[in-house]
Amino acid sequence: MSNTPTLRVPARGEQLAVVGEFVHAAAREAGLSERLAYHVQTAVDEACANIIYHAYDYEGQGTIEIRCECRHNDFIVTIVDHGHPFDPGAVPEPDVTADLHERHEGGLGRYLMQKLMDEVHHDFTREGNVLTMVKHLARS
Repeated sequence: MSNTPTLRVPARGEQLAVVGEFVHAAAREAGLSERLAYHVQTAVDEACANIIYHAYDYEGQGTIEIRCECRHNDFIVTIVDHGHPFDPGAVPEPDVTADLHERHEGGLGRYLMQKLMDEVHHDFTREGNVLTMVKHLARS
């Protein structure tokens, strides 16, 4: 894992640009097209914004660690935080077919990540909240 590009940043909104540049560069280096690298970047941006808002309550007290790696034909982004545990089953699926005025505020982050990435997995381990998102390179 020593060759795995890793970034650790304070959980603050002003760090999202740094995270975006890091992930976009790693995705392009892995061979993803500009469009797919942007998809990965957008999914990671959404995940990190959710971590800042929900896991750390906007307090900026914790850190976010992002690891990018290629394994077989996959580009894998692993995001770790030590905030409040996240239970993906507790988040209702958004009704994206409802009229805008009938939709509930929020709740689209996880949906967006699932649409932009090929796989999205959440775990809570001794390491903390671990979000793993995969983009298959063979499809790029």
